[in-house]
Amino acid sequence: MTIGFTIPGTESYITGGDTDIIPDKGMSRSSTSRVRVAKFGDGYEQRLVDGINFIEESFSVNFSNRDRTDIDDIERFFASREGTSFDFTIPDSNVDSGNYPDGTHETTIKVVCAAFSTNYDNDRTYSCSATFRRVYEA
Repeated sequence: MTIGFTIPGTESYITGGDTDIIPDKGMSRSSTSRVRVAKFGDGYEQRLVDGINFIEESFSVNFSNRDRTDIDDIERFFASREGTSFDFTIPDSNVDSGNYPDGTHETTIKVVCAAFSTNYDNDRTYSCSATFRRVYEA
């Protein structure tokens, strides 16, 4: 898989097969550590990471100037996954490229779509931006 996610053919207006959705270049990732801090009166403090997966990650993705039917499919996919995770493939230079014949460095994670919005550019093309939040589940 390339960077992005897949809309199953059963959920697409356009095709009968699965559709790979690739975000525009410039996708960004934001990471925040979840740390518990105990502060004491003399300025001393103790810090402890909160949980096994203590780094919270979110991804900002855009799908600009795409055919309106493609954006409709993307919106429908996000709306149908409200509160449910889906697979999202991201770049990851820590992955051994020897496992992939094309030498790519990618990994697949679970995300939920935290928010999305649509811009109606004109009568043929729309744009969509979304924020994905990484989740850890079986």
